[in-house]
This record gives sequence, structure tokens and C-alpha cells, in this order.
Amino acid sequence: MNKSQGFIYCASLNGQGAAQEIKEDHAAVWHNNDSVTWFHLDYTDQAVKDWLSREHILSELTIEILTSQDTRPRSITADQGLLICLRGVNCNPGADPDDMVSLRLWIHKNRIITMRHRRVEAINDIRNALTQGQGPNDIGDFLVVLCERLTDRMADVVGDIDDSVDALEDQILEKERAALRSELSRVRRMIIGLRRHLVPQRELLSRLQNERVEWLSDADKFHIREVTERVTRCLEDLDAARDRAAIAQEELNARLSEQMNQTLYVMSIVATIFLPLGLLTGLLGINVGGIPGTENPWAFFLVCLLLGILAFFVYFIFKRKQVL
Repeated sequence: MNKSQGFIYCASLNGQGAAQEIKEDHAAVWHNNDSVTWFHLDYTDQAVKDWLSREHILSELTIEILTSQDTRPRSITADQGLLICLRGVNCNPGADPDDMVSLRLWIHKNRIITMRHRRVEAINDIRNALTQGQGPNDIGDFLVVLCERLTDRMADVVGDIDDSVDALEDQILEKERAALRSELSRVRRMIIGLRRHLVPQRELLSRLQNERVEWLSDADKFHIREVTERVTRCLEDLDAARDRAAIAQEELNARLSEQMNQTLYVMSIVATIFLPLGLLTGLLGINVGGIPGTENPWAFFLVCLLLGILAFFVYFIFKRKQVL
């Protein structure tokens, strides 16, 4: 199976932080190589399912779980190994971070299968580290490093969200703009999208600490516990940012509503002042006989003076009643 058929990468770990990439018959490598071997595949390619089934590498149920279109973070024992579904923030160009990418793993004592469709930067980090001789030494270390890299990028995104909320709060204090509401809504949707996968991922990492598998040492479990604590802090920061964004949106809505009410209040006052003036000019403008002052050259001046006095009188009444 070549790259065009869903195969992305295959390497044999040497136990000292480096790996030798394998490009020959991967079926033979799977069945005959005793060293820790990592297979990285594209789960959306039908050739991947066919290869796993044909070589009797995994059971049909395990293959179905690994290649399903939508998975939530979880871990189960399958085919004498551990099947793990993880999520990572989407760092691909033009993508939203909350559109999290799916990463599936099946791990045995000397075999690692990772599957993805969209690029996962944490996997690229491990490949680059192995190339430089600074990668994971064994399977347990591989899982720990992968979880750490995924969490590092989550923490970066959570920090960016926190900064965005800070900036929005400052903008609301400086000026009220209706456009800020859409930005606040976008941030809140991003928080909801991240929490949707981070909560089960934290539970998954907590369960991994209690897994009794020979390739996961006590030191690995300790590092996974630290990663779990970091994910918990990310969730706490997200909860705080969500609450702050909600308060900021309420404050913005209150300020915009107050601004609207003030505008309507001024318009109401103006309309009330001009209401009697409009009534008077309307009476003088009806097209019937008997309108006073039609022959008097000072009539227009007197009417304007009367309207001014009437407007001042209405203003005085409003001021006395503390309406203005």
C-alpha cells in the first residue's frame, strides 16, 4: 500500500529518540518486524480498510471504529491492544480552531497505528522530532508526547480566546458598537465547540492513568496525569472566558439598549413639543373661509411669535415636571 492508497508514513523506532522510515512491503513489516513500528494512515481511504482486513491486522469491529466518520474522545480495549480516539485543534490554514481534527490510535506492545484525514500538527511534530533523534523512545513515550503536543496547541488557542475576550471587553468600555455583538457570538461559539471535545478528552486521559497495559509505565502515567491537569486548566480558562464573554455581551446589549432608549426619548420629547405647534399650524392651514389674519401683513410674524411662545411654554412645563 502506497501513499496514494491512504498510507502516509511508516517508521521503526530505535528506542533512542530516532526512527528509520520504512518504504518496503508494509504487510511484511507488520508481520515480521519485532521492533516498535509506527503506521500512519488516512482513515477515509477505502484502501486502508481493505489492507487492514486483508492482512488480518485488526478485527472488522475495530476497523469500523477507527475509520468511522465521527468519533468522540474515548478509549477501549480492542484486539489485545488499546484503541484511543483523540481530538486536536485545527491548525490547518484557513480553518477554525474549534473545528477540531480527529486522530485515532490503536496501540499494542510493539505496534502503533495512527489514523487521520486532515493534517494533525502534533503528528508532524513527532515525525520531525524522530528525524532529529529527539522523538519518543517507546510506545508509552509516544502516547505521552502526542497528548502533550495536542494539549500545547489547545492551550495556545485557549490563550488566544482569553486575549480576544480581554480586547472585546476593552472595546465595549471605550465605545459601543453593534458589530461587537457578532464578534462576541463568534468567540462564544468557539468556546462551545472546544469544550464539546475537551471535556470527554479530559475523561479519556483520566482513564488512561488507570489502564493496565505493559507498555505504559508508571512514569508515562505520571506524565499523562500532568497533561490531564493542563487540559483541566484549559477547561477552567474556557469556562471563565465563556462567563466573561456572556457578561460582556449582556453589558454591550444593555449599553446599546440604553443608547436606543435615549434616542427614542429625545425623539419623543421633540415630537411632544412640536405636537401643539403642528395642531395650531394645521388649523391655520385649512382651506376654508374665516381664517383670521389673512389680510393682516403682520399675521405671519404674530403666528411665528405665538408658536415660539407655545414651544417655550411646553419646554418650561417639561422642565418643571423634571421630564428633561
